[in-house]
This record gives sequence, C-alpha cells and structure tokens, in this order.
Amino acid sequence: MIDLNGKRVIVVGTGISGIGSAKLLEENGAIPVIYDGNTKVVKEEVKEKLVQGSKAEIIIGEFPAEILEDISLAVLSPGVPTDADFVLCMKEKKIPVWGEIELAYNYGKGRVIAITGTNGKTTTTSLVGQIMQEYYDSVYIVGNIGNPYTQAAPLMNEETVSVAEISSFQLETIEYFHPQVSAILNITPDHLNRHHTMGNYVAAKEAITMNQTKDDYCVLNYENEYTRDFGERCPAQVVFFSSARRLENGIYLDGEDIYLAKDGKTTRLMNVKTDMNLVGICNIENVMAAIGISMNAGVPMENILGTIKRFVAVEHRIEYVATKKGVMYYNDSKATNTDAAIQGIKAMDKPTVLIGGGYDKGSEYDDWIQSFDGKVKLLVLIGQTREKIAECARRNGFEKIVFADSFEDALDICVKEAKNGDAVLLSPACASWGMFPNYEVRGRMFKEYVNKLGE
Repeated sequence: MIDLNGKRVIVVGTGISGIGSAKLLEENGAIPVIYDGNTKVVKEEVKEKLVQGSKAEIIIGEFPAEILEDISLAVLSPGVPTDADFVLCMKEKKIPVWGEIELAYNYGKGRVIAITGTNGKTTTTSLVGQIMQEYYDSVYIVGNIGNPYTQAAPLMNEETVSVAEISSFQLETIEYFHPQVSAILNITPDHLNRHHTMGNYVAAKEAITMNQTKDDYCVLNYENEYTRDFGERCPAQVVFFSSARRLENGIYLDGEDIYLAKDGKTTRLMNVKTDMNLVGICNIENVMAAIGISMNAGVPMENILGTIKRFVAVEHRIEYVATKKGVMYYNDSKATNTDAAIQGIKAMDKPTVLIGGGYDKGSEYDDWIQSFDGKVKLLVLIGQTREKIAECARRNGFEKIVFADSFEDALDICVKEAKNGDAVLLSPACASWGMFPNYEVRGRMFKEYVNKLGE
C-alpha cells in the first residue's frame, strides 16, 4: 500500500466516483483537492456530500495550474479523458495519475476478481458476485456496476473477495491493480470517440492482466478474435470458453449442454434450456465465463451450478418485462453499442418491433442491420443517430423504418404496430445521452410505460 497520509491529492470529478475517492483519501489522512471544470457544479452541494468537518478544498471552473506544485497524486473519475490538457500537464510534472479503481485497490484487502469486455460485463459480474456471496462470508460487488469500489474498500478484510466490473476507461488509470482472476469477455468496437483507435481500446482492455502472473487466471472468449489472440501472450493462466466449438481444455457449448474439458476429462455441467433463466447466446457465454471465473476462485462446481439455476436476468439486459395483448416486451436498454444490440436480436424468436437510436458514439451500424435476419418487422428510430441508422438500413436493403419524435412517441408506435405473437424490443445500439441521463432511466421509462398498458 502506498501511504498518502498528509499528502495533497487532486480528485477530478464531483460525481459518485469523485466523492467516493475524496472520502476514502480523507479517511486515510490524505488532503483531497476536489476539482470539477463544470461551472454549473455548486461548491456547497459538493461539500454536503463529503464527511462532516471535511478539510477538502473544492475548485470549480478553470483549472488553476499553480495548485499542482504540492500535489502528490491525481485521481480521475472514469469520465475524464486521460489526454485532457490538465491531465497531460500533471503527467509532465511526473504526478502519478490513478483512477478510482487503483485508489480503492490501494486501500482494499483480500482477493480480487476483475471482469471486463465490451458486452456482458454487468450480467457476468452480477452472476459471479451472487456465486461468491453464496459461498464466501465477505464479498463486495463493485466498480462500473454502480457500487463505488472506494466505498467498499474500508470495509474489507483479508478474507474478502471483491468482484469488480471494470470499464476500459477505468483500466486506463491502473498501476498496481492485481486481480487473482480476471476475465475479458469479448472486444468489439466501442468508445472510439474516447480511445481514438481500436488498438488503444484493445490495449486498455488487455491491461486488466497487467500485473497478473502464472499463479493467476484469465478467462477469455475463444470465439472473439481479439481475446483468442491475446490468449497467446496473456501473463496469467488462460481459461477459454466457446459457444461454437468443442475445446480440448476449457468450457464449451455443444447443442443445449455446457461441458468442461480439463486434464483429458470431459464433464457435462448443465443444460441451457432447463438449468438457467437467462435467454440468448450472449447469456450462455456469460454463464460459461462465470463458471470459468468461479471455479478458479475456489468455489466447488456444485455450488456454482446451484447459483446459476437461481440467477435471474440483470435489469436492462434482454429483460422480459410483460406480455400485453399477446405481445412480449423486452427491455435491452443496456445495449448501448451494436454488438450488444446484435445479441438482443439473436435472443428474439418471434417477429420483432425494434426501438433503436440515441447518442452518436461514432459507431457504424451495418453489422447490426444485417443481424435482423428477417426477425425485425419494423425499426422505430429515435435520437441523434436516427438519420444515420436509417441511411445505413436502406443501404443494407432494410426499408421498414419509422421515425419517432420522442421516446413516448416511439412506444405508442410499437403498441400500434405489434400484433399478437410479436415482440417489442428496446435495444437501441446507442448510448442514451441527450435524451436520458443514462441507460437505466431509459429502461425504467420503457418498463413503466409497458406495465401501464391494459391487458
């Protein structure tokens, strides 16, 4: 652990992550200087979120470079780009730049399981977390899943198991972070407006293994080109899973059954139709990843499989909402990129009215449109990307498109167009920003609307 007692530490951002970091630093004797460039942030409101009697300094607006003279460390919130001018200024002055994950790891205790990937992180982290909680006494589910790692760190002991969902943004700012078991579920183009190149994005994901050794484990998807290739240079012991082929060593799907091949012996583990509540090939992959993670974190297989049988879908991820007048409604608001949205389409087994569109992250939509595969009877488009997606759809021969002027307008159209035996799927392939604060609000609005519909 690096001792920051008495040291001045700049914390960038006043959201959950920034406040959590400031509190943890102050509890351990450091002196936080909280900075936020958003001039709409009110100092008094930030102060109210801190511990009573906090000595933290709060700076709002233009960044005062002179404060860096006696700063020992910078802690960035995940939304702060590492190539922002003031961050580059800190790096020039040789000030270490951490994120909330690294700071929490510095003060936390026990073992760490870390999960990343473009898609499937939240479901896999929730499932692994439940498996751990049902087997170990002290377990915290933290990170990008919405529970700040910094809040849990002071509560940990040497027996604690932390299950952390880690985003590419958070992986840009790790230094000593060392999980005993890691997982990269898949890598497909995303967040290129932040990372600039696919190479940078892939490198950020692979950094989850940066401090691992052959005493540790890394669970990888054999059916993803990036993760399969990474297996050859991964510093940890690799555990592969596959949804498309039998593996000599690893976890794989064959027909409707999941098998474990290890040390020349193959064991049937479970049936995906009768032994799990989740739908879609993406969730079968999440379950296989969870098995690989959990068995290498010391949980007996019978316990792992028992928890999987009880586990239900994560909110906003191909989440069944209700059936109204013979139409099944699914909330897949967490599909904020095309690869996630493709998994939503794959999970549908009936004619589908699809709601798509939202904030433009610089994505291309051809693969998503091509995955419709005769299932999508109507595409209802909303938000900033609707013109771009419509143009892409027509280029790919899909013409059944309608624009909606608001989210409620989109839902009204779906109710009108969906017939008995159809499905309505909210799976936007875009971020929610601009219309909603986050994908959770978008998903909950969808569910509230559906649940108010008459039978």
